[in-house]
Amino acid sequence: MRITPVEIAALTLSVKVALLSLIIMLPPGLLLGWLLAKRDFIGKSLINAIVMSPLILPPVVSGYLLLILLSKQGPIGSLLYRILRLEIVFSPTAVVIAVSIISFPLLIRGIMTGIASVPIELENAARTLGANPLKVFITITLPMAYKGILAGLILGFTKSLGEFGATYMVAGNIPGKTQTIALSIFDAVQLGDDIAVFRLVLISTIIAFFAIWITERYIYRNNSML
Repeated sequence: MRITPVEIAALTLSVKVALLSLIIMLPPGLLLGWLLAKRDFIGKSLINAIVMSPLILPPVVSGYLLLILLSKQGPIGSLLYRILRLEIVFSPTAVVIAVSIISFPLLIRGIMTGIASVPIELENAARTLGANPLKVFITITLPMAYKGILAGLILGFTKSLGEFGATYMVAGNIPGKTQTIALSIFDAVQLGDDIAVFRLVLISTIIAFFAIWITERYIYRNNSML
């Protein structure tokens, strides 16, 4: 079962994009997850609905909206092109943006669940002892919410690996440039190459399985030490 250079490129791009997406989305995800889990403010339900909408909308719809925004004629894409001569659509950057938008709700959901599970009494106790909000977040909230955060990271990573619709719409399917493993599977199906389809599906499944398995093993090991 030999992997072709094109498939290796697609797999490499998928993993790189998934990891880069997590790195980019984690800081705003932590901030937004904390706000949604711990604070009440005007417009909270609206922001939550907007953040979670990619889970409800078909991925091709999210991709089409991104295409409108990021194309050279769109409000964001035209600005970037005029100032930086940067074209986002049909580029690797578009792949990162697409998978980030689609996987962000799962990342946020895990973060919110983890942070919401932290007893507010412990956080208040730290504040009464003189800890500022940032110190409380770093020393109390994050360590106690790590399971939810880790679950969100793994769900976001696996979702990024399998994202298809939005990526296809805004980044295209260019081998060696924007073709992810999901798009490579699509090509193989269109060509009737059942062997390649089986090979790529097996690789995707193994990566997703081991990502979840390693996380569960890590959590179990830490629980056994407590």
